[in-house]
Amino acid sequence: MAMVASEIERLVKEAFPDAHVVIADLAGDGDHYAARITSEAFKGKSRVQQHQMVYAALQGNMGGALHALALETIVPK
Repeated sequence: MAMVASEIERLVKEAFPDAHVVIADLAGDGDHYAARITSEAFKGKSRVQQHQMVYAALQGNMGGALHALALETIVPK
């Protein structure tokens, strides 16, 4: 079963309440998304750590309901 963009956004905002989240469905199939997430929580973390934080926020849906997610994580200025 595919995952809707609003569910991805909900899970991310639940983990990072200050986050600004922009989700794009890349293939129109609900399985391939791009996400731009801006949050203070990423400050001082490496890009790998930031992405791991997002994957953790998705609560095991990566590789299951969510097949592919191109991530861009940003620390606000």
